[in-house]
Parts: sequence; structure tokens; C-alpha cells
Amino acid sequence: MTAPIPDRLVQSFRFGVTLSASGGGRSPTPLGNGAFAECSGLTLDADVRELLEGGFNDGVVRRVGRVKLQPLVLKRGMIVSSTDGYADTSFWSWLTAMVRGDLPVPRCDGHVLVQGLNDKDIVAHWSFVRGLPVKVTGPTLNARTGEVAIEELHIAHEGLLLEDRP
Repeated sequence: MTAPIPDRLVQSFRFGVTLSASGGGRSPTPLGNGAFAECSGLTLDADVRELLEGGFNDGVVRRVGRVKLQPLVLKRGMIVSSTDGYADTSFWSWLTAMVRGDLPVPRCDGHVLVQGLNDKDIVAHWSFVRGLPVKVTGPTLNARTGEVAIEELHIAHEGLLLEDRP
């Protein structure tokens, strides 16, 4: 018996990311909704413990351990504000607020939505909770190329879920 052939495959180039304050008690963070060029780190890595039992010499007993969560990595073109013409500092401000020791530590919840061929169709939806910025990387500047300046944000989170269809 063969598996049915899917009608279509999920395309990875049509996605959006939404970031909001954890707990919903405050207004959304200034990071808001983002158009990112790349999103990676949608990974759960289960740890498996091996137990060696006496008398069971031709195999190993395996037990479920903890799940390791990878940081979510978001990359986007560096944005310049239309009002004052200066670069958007929201990624940097979020990380520096945490480093400064601002309390409460600003955390975010987020959603990664993969769109189908029609912008209204959502074909996959990941959510994460209680994210913290762990790394912000500014663009690589090179006068010889005409490339868009790309900045990168790494978010460590406390849970990742591929949501069921609504």
C-alpha cells in the first residue's frame, strides 16, 4: 500500500511573524508584526536516555528525556523610519533593556504563519512563548556590493508548538 500523494507542498517563502508582549498584560512590544526574509530554528530535539539492563545484551532500553529547544532566528532587511530617516532600533532596544536589568524582563510570545497561494490561507502555524532576545547581529557593511543591509535576531523561548488547524 502506498501513501497518498499530497495535493501540494508547503512553500517556505510566504510567511509572516507576529511578536507581542508575553502574558498580554501590556500593549504589544514595539517589535510588532514583521516581514522577515528568513526564519529558522523551528526545531524540537528530544533527548533519549539509554538504559543498559543486565541480561538484555542484544538491545538497549530507551526512555524519553527532556526536549531541547533551539533559538528562533529571524533575519530582515534593516528598516529606516519614514518619519525621521533613522534606522529602526527595536531589536537592539529589546536586548539592551534586558542587559541593563530593566524589570520586568521584557518577554514576547510569537507566531510564525506560513501562507498558502492565497494570502488569506494559513497552511502552517507555529507559536512560541516567553521569548527572550539572546543575540542581535547588525548588518555586514561592504561598500563594494549593493546588497540590502540584513539584521538578525535570535530569540530563546520556553516552548514551540505547531498548531492544529483552526
